[in-house]
Amino acid sequence: MRENRKYRYIAVFMLLGIGMGFFFALNVCIGSAGIALSDIGRTLAGQESSETVKRILWDIRMPRALAVLILGGALALAGYLLQTFFNNPIAGPFVLGISSGAKMAVALMMVFMMGRLVKVTSAAMILSAFAGAMLSMGFVLLLSHRINSMSMLVVSGVMIGYICSAVTELVVTFAEDADIVNLHNWSRGSFSGMTWENVRVIAVVVLATVIAVFLLSKPLGAYQLGDAYARNVGVNLRLLRVFIVIFSSILSACIVAFAGPISFVGIAVPHLVRRLMGTTEPIWMIPACFLGGSVFCLFCDLLARTMLAPTELSISTVTAIFGAPVVLWVIVKRKRT
Repeated sequence: MRENRKYRYIAVFMLLGIGMGFFFALNVCIGSAGIALSDIGRTLAGQESSETVKRILWDIRMPRALAVLILGGALALAGYLLQTFFNNPIAGPFVLGISSGAKMAVALMMVFMMGRLVKVTSAAMILSAFAGAMLSMGFVLLLSHRINSMSMLVVSGVMIGYICSAVTELVVTFAEDADIVNLHNWSRGSFSGMTWENVRVIAVVVLATVIAVFLLSKPLGAYQLGDAYARNVGVNLRLLRVFIVIFSSILSACIVAFAGPISFVGIAVPHLVRRLMGTTEPIWMIPACFLGGSVFCLFCDLLARTMLAPTELSISTVTAIFGAPVVLWVIVKRKRT
């Protein structure tokens, strides 16, 4: 029986790995600008090709695809951590208002900096997003001590998100006309405009956080079995909860800082991965959620770019189309149970 489980896990990881590679290749090769496969092959092989093809592939599509891969995995992992922390199947950065808090802080910082003609750095964006995420998370945690019903906690998180979004829209109206379009597109969720500098910062922050989360696999597994069991096996619950809050906020902050708020990925992907894996063990779920989030976001971003090309859809529009039915299915199934 144990051997069968291992084979299943290996099969799922292979499936997710192949899916990630497949959609990454499609994201690099397909776009509004038509490029022959021979030109793409020559450019990727380092052979002589036109400057236009080089610029499209290396300066636009490649950094964007890598950012989608990393941030998509981070978003799914943040959702898994929050679902574990609150023991709630529909907890996630977007639903609990954490993404909206990070968005509000980044919008405030961007408008403030742009008004003084100061360049906004990647570090400043992440730090401001982290501060906003921690602020929203603080309100959610405060409410969790006063509200016993998890469904009401989720509703409270949604209300926090609406308040933060209202403040963000108010802030955006005070931006300069030239910056309003960029701020508006970012506030709706978009992976456009990614640079290699962005990708380097994203990779360092996210991968360091993912490794730290993976090192918590054993205490997280004990935490899932209840507070009493976790204490009996020597888990410091207070410290573990602090780590979960900090790591989920860092991941959410990094996503919002560079791509804006993206809906339903953090809720839907962990459930889909859990069904595929047939387990809730963190040691398997953490890497599987990361891969699943990457596949899901690469697929959705490809559709967002190409469905109505040259017009680009908001990434949240596409993720909602595929993610919302999963959330509804989870709610219906939980009600029946």
